[in-house]
Amino acid sequence: MKAVAYRRCLPVTDPESLLDVELPDPVPGERDLLVRVHAVSVNPVDTKVRRGVAPPEGGLRVLGFDAAGVVEAVGPRVTRFRPGDAVFYAGSRIRPGTNSELHCVDERIVGRKPASLDFAQAAAMPLTAITAWEALFDRLQLRLGSPHDAGALLITAGAGGVGSIAIQLARRLTGARVIATASRPESRAQALALGAHLVVDHAQPLSEALREAGVKWVERIFSVSHTHVHFPELAKLVAPQGRICVIDDPEPIDVRLLKARCASLHWEAMFTRSGFETPDMIEQGRLLDEVAALVDAGTLRSTHAQTFGRIDAATLRAAHAQVESGRTIGKVVLAGF
Repeated sequence: MKAVAYRRCLPVTDPESLLDVELPDPVPGERDLLVRVHAVSVNPVDTKVRRGVAPPEGGLRVLGFDAAGVVEAVGPRVTRFRPGDAVFYAGSRIRPGTNSELHCVDERIVGRKPASLDFAQAAAMPLTAITAWEALFDRLQLRLGSPHDAGALLITAGAGGVGSIAIQLARRLTGARVIATASRPESRAQALALGAHLVVDHAQPLSEALREAGVKWVERIFSVSHTHVHFPELAKLVAPQGRICVIDDPEPIDVRLLKARCASLHWEAMFTRSGFETPDMIEQGRLLDEVAALVDAGTLRSTHAQTFGRIDAATLRAAHAQVESGRTIGKVVLAGF
């Protein structure tokens, strides 16, 4: 089968940072689906792994997490899917990636593709949807529905891949006042279009910007990027007994700043369930089924922003470069081999 892989950690400008290769077709395990991949998206984690995680000596590594495709075969213990089913999922960090014509994935972390989306639109959603859902509802304990005491939620980098779906989930499914951050006119417009009640510039001190908008503090903060840069401001903004959830890899932060307010800090890592094969890893498959239903009902929309082209090394290098620029709105997708 065709695949895209790397042998050494190199800058994306190097032609050998990603390579077109031919590999044997994978064989599904007991709980695996063998999926023919139709589309993939590129996430910041793809670029971080390519730059910093070397393959075994003399070997290669296939990258890619988000994928949408069609099931070709199933393992003997599979119960949720059968050949011919259209699916979407975010994969696992401990298995070969999705940048390949055929890919094996545990059925428990797979959802049924939204019927109203094409494969490219669907491939944009799994990793960010899982991350945002787990951060909002598991870590920050935001309640579904419209409780009168939902309070305010601050989402940093609101126009990026994770922020784009987090704004929609919070606005459509909860009673929270959704405040996003964005530093450019186009990203501000995107955050507002997705449903944010208020957008402030994260290039300015956030506590001052929110005070000017009449916001004293926020009960929940979802810090998507540059947490170490913003953390002193976030500590000023979080409400007494509030919660902060972090998903990036910040430099050291001073958590003592949270003590006076008895605020709590939480980590979200959507690969934890698949990486440790936790007893509840099927919750990610169920979560994706729920996201698909919300998309098909018109409640959520895909965060697909651009299809770069087909899945090959040259196109993937261009997509990685775009994601590394830090100026991406929504998700970058590749479709077809």
